[in-house]
Amino acid sequence: MNSPVTAATLAATVAAMKRAHVQDGPASAGLRRDRLGRAARLLTENHKELDAAIGADYGHRSPYQSLMADVLSSVGALQYAAENVEQWMQADEQPAPGPGMQARVQYQPLGVVGIISPWNFPLNLAFSPLAGVFAAGNRALIKPSELTPRTAGLLAELVGRYFDPLELTTVLGDAEVGAAFSAQAFDHLVFTGSTGVGRQVMRAAAENLVPVTLELGGKSPVVLDTDADVQVAAERVLTVKTFNAGQICISPDYVLLPEAARDAFVEHARRFVTRSFPTLQDNPDYTSIVSDRHFQRLQRLLDDARARGATVIGLQPQGEPEADAASRKLAPTLVLDASDEMQLMQEEIFGPILPLKTYRDADEALDYINAHPRPLAAYYFGNDAARQQRFGERTTSGALVINDVMTHATVESVPFGGVGASGIGAYHGIHGFRRFSHAKAVVVQSPGGESNLRLRAPYADGLAQVESLLAG
Repeated sequence: MNSPVTAATLAATVAAMKRAHVQDGPASAGLRRDRLGRAARLLTENHKELDAAIGADYGHRSPYQSLMADVLSSVGALQYAAENVEQWMQADEQPAPGPGMQARVQYQPLGVVGIISPWNFPLNLAFSPLAGVFAAGNRALIKPSELTPRTAGLLAELVGRYFDPLELTTVLGDAEVGAAFSAQAFDHLVFTGSTGVGRQVMRAAAENLVPVTLELGGKSPVVLDTDADVQVAAERVLTVKTFNAGQICISPDYVLLPEAARDAFVEHARRFVTRSFPTLQDNPDYTSIVSDRHFQRLQRLLDDARARGATVIGLQPQGEPEADAASRKLAPTLVLDASDEMQLMQEEIFGPILPLKTYRDADEALDYINAHPRPLAAYYFGNDAARQQRFGERTTSGALVINDVMTHATVESVPFGGVGASGIGAYHGIHGFRRFSHAKAVVVQSPGGESNLRLRAPYADGLAQVESLLAG
């Protein structure tokens, strides 16, 4: 949509797409595979331009991170859906509810789906849900984040090149356009972003009774049990905490570990970062914070933690600054003695800052997690199967990963989504197909219509039978 976007133009676009959806009828398996394939080609055939746009939006972003996490992972989701869509489309036959009867669940496209994607993975978090949207036979509108304007503009241009506007289109604009987008009469709305904005999106969608899928993030904990390999845990946690400079909704947000393991964790973290990033400021592998506002916010979190008594340990190479406002690169930073009064323990960090909290026994760690809003993911390090199971049963999170961090996001066969304050609904693979489908009950009556006949008056004989059944 290149003309000025207003609520009226948005409504007209949604209405036109809905009409086309009804007039054209359900999309065949072939058309769904074609749409999925075109989306994948859009990414692969233009990956260099897309990488350059993302890098320009960030100031600097690791090309590997953009190509791996935004392009290749999205292509994987689209291809997985294309390979499986025909099977997913088949009705689920159910046991016959009565002699001569049939029952099945038929998966029907919803119609037109809105997708509000964020800045931190501007392609992945648009195209990953789109894989489920297209597989389910829907059409879609994407509203990219205004914080990555070059990527959003290029995406709009490419979508216009690969798709008819009644199949897929892109809406550009600021937060005001985003609010108008949320208020449209979609058949479903997907939002990825902060909890605060998620509440506004859900409130706007409710005016039209639009169902929503919200992926909201939160504070995802890491727990080291007493039998955890501290070196392995530190390296795997810092691998993800340094990826995209920690600007990930499922990035580990804080670590709970035994008091005896804290110093070892700090030392292993320091060694790992030194080995992985011998330099930071001029290192093409290390990504900048996306904007001055976000960089300054992270600095304020660290200042607040210091003021409240925390020990802040920057893991920058010797001779380099902990942070540079010009490059917006912030070194991986550990915060010891983190307390709930500190701002970084009250809100999602979304940066390369990692608070450490110690505990005395396992119940203390469980109680701490359960006293806070349910996270998008929880990460447990420990090798005892019974304690792994206990942790999974005693905590509720969008996902649980054992002895690693963030791995579930790349597994298309399991759902991706939150619970409670971290989100509503999930997608990926068949879970996305079903999320963006209507599961319609279809029942075929028997020729004799026995279940219908039993509802007809007079009821005297039927009443006697019912009373006999109830009497046992």
